[in-house]
Amino acid sequence: MARELKLSIGQSSDKGRKEIQQDFHGAILPDPPVLGLKGVAVALADGISSSDVGGVAAESAVKGFLTDYYCTSESWSVKTSAQRVIAATNSWLHAQSRRGRFPYDKDRGFVCTLTVLILKSRTAHIFHVGDARVYRVAGQSLEQLTADHRVFVSSEESYLGRALGVNAQVEIDYLAAPLEPGDIFVLATDGVYEHVSAAGVVAAIGSDLDIAARAIVQQAHDRGSTDNLTVQIVRIEALPDGAAQDVLQQSIDLPAPPLPQARDMFDGYLIQRQIHASSRSHIFLATDSETNETVAVKMPSIELRDGNEYLRRFMMEEWVARRIDNPHVLKPRPPARKRNFLYTAMEFVEGQTLRQWMTDNPAPSLETVRGIVEQIAAGVRAFHRLEMLHQDLRPDNIMIDTAGTVKIIDFGSTRIAGVAEAAAERDEVLGTVQYTAPECLAGSESTTRSDLYSVGAIAYQMLTGALPYGAAMAQARTASQQRKVRYRPASPPLPIWIDGALRKAVQADPARRYGELSEFTYDLRHPNPDFVNAPAPSLIERNPLLFWQVLSAALACAVVVLLAYR
Repeated sequence: MARELKLSIGQSSDKGRKEIQQDFHGAILPDPPVLGLKGVAVALADGISSSDVGGVAAESAVKGFLTDYYCTSESWSVKTSAQRVIAATNSWLHAQSRRGRFPYDKDRGFVCTLTVLILKSRTAHIFHVGDARVYRVAGQSLEQLTADHRVFVSSEESYLGRALGVNAQVEIDYLAAPLEPGDIFVLATDGVYEHVSAAGVVAAIGSDLDIAARAIVQQAHDRGSTDNLTVQIVRIEALPDGAAQDVLQQSIDLPAPPLPQARDMFDGYLIQRQIHASSRSHIFLATDSETNETVAVKMPSIELRDGNEYLRRFMMEEWVARRIDNPHVLKPRPPARKRNFLYTAMEFVEGQTLRQWMTDNPAPSLETVRGIVEQIAAGVRAFHRLEMLHQDLRPDNIMIDTAGTVKIIDFGSTRIAGVAEAAAERDEVLGTVQYTAPECLAGSESTTRSDLYSVGAIAYQMLTGALPYGAAMAQARTASQQRKVRYRPASPPLPIWIDGALRKAVQADPARRYGELSEFTYDLRHPNPDFVNAPAPSLIERNPLLFWQVLSAALACAVVVLLAYR
């Protein structure tokens, strides 16, 4: 099976019997690694005929999309990237219309349809506004994959119910479909599909797709089409192996290094000492021989370095770090020279882990905890803005330097939406179960609220020295089991509104948690009326053991009294 997506594209466009061409089309087939991260984009737009600037709108929409889509974050999913670019293009076209000669006449503005086909890994993503169409060849017929956004007033009169540039916001149809080798997609404007039959399209498709596209356009013209004519044909020649679709080939091309000793020279780094060792990695304090900068060199585990999935995740850590620029996220060092082994060089943080800090500070002030949680939340939000989920937030993966700055470290469990699409990642529990959200333990997909749960659990532990559900939640692997697990109130001694914020952050049901981390951090500083006025937790909630001890003692006394009066 191919290591990357391979396809053929044929295109043809003609103004037909019209005086001007208002269709516009284009396609980009990038080289690896962009091919694996962003895919192939094919775009088609049709300017409305009543507008003198409809063709300008169509050209701007296609060129703008094909340029801006590949400038979006590599970590974003196809859906997020494409929809944000289309929404921005729509806003720009709408603004141009409002500044034009006919600001309130939609039929004369910068208005067009836009249909985009993105082929990434083993999936076709379709984004659609208007009445151009995307078909998939099915035997000797065509399967229409898009719906026409055209409203018919009568048999002779109709108008576009949805198009780019009409309003400040636009509704975009989205469809994702699995790919198979040999799949053929056809994109066409109404000037073509209204005059050429499905059989005529299928019959025209041969080995040369450019010739086929020209033949279909000619058919439409010969059959009396009075509109502009545009056709694009895409054929899938080969699909990548989902398991081998690795956007970082370094995990295969570079050998794992031998573990160095103190004072060894390693790839231009003078090793000082080992500062961490676990079953997952080995970290050494080192000095760059060229810049004299102190760095932390992280090397793959001796026990796991034969596993391809582990090595892929190991290299993804650096990929993730290079895309996040936030003072609360550990930074990689810029590449200083050619790398001969598989390792990463990161900034060295002089300080201690949050786990060590909690041991040294068993009873921190509420204000100190607020400050730490706010810094953790700021770092996590940097992940979420790039459609990344850390998935392993815990005290051991958070550092506090000597200045009190908090930094999130260790990105080996991070889920990246864009890479997950290409690699066909399966969801699995990668973090530490005590801090992992219940829905992940039950097999559901991680979300931003899953990371929020972990932050809430860390905040609870800093304030109480324990976990909000003890060890019970980590052992509950089904939703029914999780519903039976009891939250341990932190009030008293904490204020009841602080406990309310913690309780909401670590709800077993993600729908009942905060929607955003900023809401949680705000409630830690500002008493939420819903929590202030909440009834105090009962004894069975605060201390189930004491409750049953008191109840047992009361029952024993009642039995003694009853026996005394017999």
